[in-house]
Amino acid sequence: MAADPHNVVRLILPRPVAGQPGEEYRHAADSLRQWQDEGILIADPGPALYVYEQAAAAGASSNGQGRDLRVSGGGNGGTRAGMIQRGLIGALRLTPPDAGIVLPHEDVSPGPVAGRLQLMEATQANLEPIFLLYDGGTPDEPGATARLVTATVAGQPLVEAITADGVRHRLWALTDPGDLAAIAADLAPRQALIADGHHRYAAYLQLQDRRRRAGAGPGPWDYGLAMLVDSAAYPPRIGAIHRVVPDLDVHDAAKLAGAAFSVRSLPAGIADVPAAVSALADASADGPAFVVADGEHAYLLTDPDPGQARAAMPAGQSAQWRALPASVLQELLIIQLWGLTDDENTVRTVHHDARAAVRTAQEACGTAVLCSPMSPADVYAVAARGEKVPRKSTSFAPKPRTGLVLRTFAQS
Repeated sequence: MAADPHNVVRLILPRPVAGQPGEEYRHAADSLRQWQDEGILIADPGPALYVYEQAAAAGASSNGQGRDLRVSGGGNGGTRAGMIQRGLIGALRLTPPDAGIVLPHEDVSPGPVAGRLQLMEATQANLEPIFLLYDGGTPDEPGATARLVTATVAGQPLVEAITADGVRHRLWALTDPGDLAAIAADLAPRQALIADGHHRYAAYLQLQDRRRRAGAGPGPWDYGLAMLVDSAAYPPRIGAIHRVVPDLDVHDAAKLAGAAFSVRSLPAGIADVPAAVSALADASADGPAFVVADGEHAYLLTDPDPGQARAAMPAGQSAQWRALPASVLQELLIIQLWGLTDDENTVRTVHHDARAAVRTAQEACGTAVLCSPMSPADVYAVAARGEKVPRKSTSFAPKPRTGLVLRTFAQS
């Protein structure tokens, strides 16, 4: 809020007004209209898809091409040397989950969906794209989309920005009707996995349902803003999401886990978190494994008892789901052995940073549970069966940066 009077956070996270629930959404809508009236935001003159590139920016500069902005903001899970991701941002036709075209892999909560729906109805806009992955085929036989993306990035970008996390963002517009038709035909038969934006996609569908129930015909509510990334060309990165259980003593946590896991003590201390993460990575190659730590002590949990793990699993889930480390963590360790409810009030989450998870556990006089990232193959396999992974199991990166492309219904 303080960074700039036109920072996009004023639209996507407007401040609540005391005693006036929902008024913040009207304020966001007023800001959006004002920015358009003042020329802060200007609608592009015609239909377009946007090629969006994110890349590690070591030594990068704009060399006079495009507009070079150096801005700060939230990270996206860390910048890997040589990292690059390209995708397409545009309007995606909505389909229900049971159609098997856009596949969710996480459940949604009613509260966040309702909030996103209120914001979308107030602003009459999609303020940020959801993040989808699709399989575009082999690099040896690229489809029309891959060929056009490659050709487009050879030209001058509309805008170039380097953010404080060391990522360079570049954006190009595709406006030729023939190119747009070729991309639409190439993508039409494919499936897409929602990597990030489950609540927003659910809000898209609810808005569409409301308009149809009100008797409205086809309109901009039949689409939602999305970024699509070819996972064959740009394999996804999934970061670990660690847990923190406040007020759970790490020795008690390890002792209780010993009823179903092999437990081994690891070198203690916050300075040895990298060693614990390395030991976890080695152990995870052979099956579900976790580290419980509190900053002074750490234990490696491996080899969950198959019989106890099987008995802890809810009925109706596939063998693929039951074998997920996240399922073993949730159902066997947290619920069965520790006797806890796995919800956001009882079990906190920390994305990517194992040190931060351990520090958070220290502050909460509790225990951190360090986890390994879920594999993309497991996410796809579960989603393709129509199942959802356990809560807070995946963190895809890099996510699209908010503020580069907005979609208003009036221009759709």
